[in-house]
Amino acid sequence: MGDAFCSDCKRQTEVVFDHSAGDTVCSECGLVLESHSIDETSEWRTFANESGDNDPVRVGGPTNPLLADGGLSTVIAKPNGASGEFLSSSLGRWQNRGSNPDRGLILAFKTIATMSDRLGLVATIKDRANEIYKKVEDQKSSRGRNQDALLAACLYIACRQEDKPRTVKEICSVANGATKKEIGRAKEYIVKQLGLETGQSVEMGTIHAGDFMRRFCSNLGMNNQAVKAAQEAVQKSEEFDIRRSPISIAAAVIYIITQLSDDKKPLRDISLATGVAEGTIRNSYKDLYPHVSKIMPNWYAKEEDLKNLSSP
Repeated sequence: MGDAFCSDCKRQTEVVFDHSAGDTVCSECGLVLESHSIDETSEWRTFANESGDNDPVRVGGPTNPLLADGGLSTVIAKPNGASGEFLSSSLGRWQNRGSNPDRGLILAFKTIATMSDRLGLVATIKDRANEIYKKVEDQKSSRGRNQDALLAACLYIACRQEDKPRTVKEICSVANGATKKEIGRAKEYIVKQLGLETGQSVEMGTIHAGDFMRRFCSNLGMNNQAVKAAQEAVQKSEEFDIRRSPISIAAAVIYIITQLSDDKKPLRDISLATGVAEGTIRNSYKDLYPHVSKIMPNWYAKEEDLKNLSSP
């Protein structure tokens, strides 16, 4: 029910919408004001065979160019309540005969998608990891290798190539039990195989300490002013020859920033947030300490504040 202007009644009248015919009818004179109208609202009917399934989805997933059939193959599902005799029936036998040759790829892509979701990665990184795995799988040389480590390494390389690097520890935390050493070996193997395929070295992208800074600061709950100061300090630190990994430098800069603020963070918390050992942070702090007056922003810390920093 609603109100609309009726040309016969010459005024606003109450109208009724006939869903079966798609007509809008005046409730007073019966004039059809609009016919065969299209309902553009969402349709929440369920098209499932089983009455207990209330899923309204009636379309398949998007096509996947990495799969032979585009990901549009048909799977005969086992009916609800059916016994184990289904696989021995004619439908079950046909299902087994027509098994999807891309079944392994589909499972691998699902695993990569799950890891990406747990790390909060964007779709472009997930798609890049899928492409890398497909290239390695096409060479038929990865059999017998740790599958979880291989998939995790694909995701690690994809993050590097998309300029959104993650630490090996972060990747390891979602790698279904694969260790850092296994992921490292798998990464070297993938880089070697892709290099053999293209005939040139694989571009991995350069890691900078600033790539991790915002995420590490967020894990520690640092305020915006401290985050901005940490990012500026990390950029200035690249001007000096500090022979430490970017992740270690990022952790050491965060330690300095928090010591100069009212919200001081213990070394243990910084180690947990960054995945860098406490001893490594101390050693990196020792290397940064001689340059601290040059890398710290003047608006964040004065000379007097820097003198209060503990000597390494």
